[in-house]
Amino acid sequence: MATVIVIILLVILVIFALRSSLVHMKGEGGCCGGGAVPERGKRKKLTGPCLCKMRMEIEGMHCTGCAQRVEQALNLIEGTACRVSLRKKTAVVRCSRPVTEDELEKTVEAAGYRVKEIRQL
Repeated sequence: MATVIVIILLVILVIFALRSSLVHMKGEGGCCGGGAVPERGKRKKLTGPCLCKMRMEIEGMHCTGCAQRVEQALNLIEGTACRVSLRKKTAVVRCSRPVTEDELEKTVEAAGYRVKEIRQL
């Protein structure tokens, strides 16, 4: 009888753990702002011709909320349009004006993440 009770308790704990993990991966968990990131709207487009394109490897993104936060921060830089891939842990930034790697790195760090590498494409 005691074994059955223990097994039932373990099953309940596993269900709660899986549910919590699913909420986290959707970007609704407490670690990444608890849903404070607005829903993704239209993607930003460059207003002028693309002068350069850079690929950034970013550490610290755990969920869609993290990826959206990085994308929004980079898109706030004038003359840039960004796409972030959570799966690849990368951001591709297209620029219609000269933008320094330092400016991009500081923007990502201000959002709470770390740039591992930046490459020109």
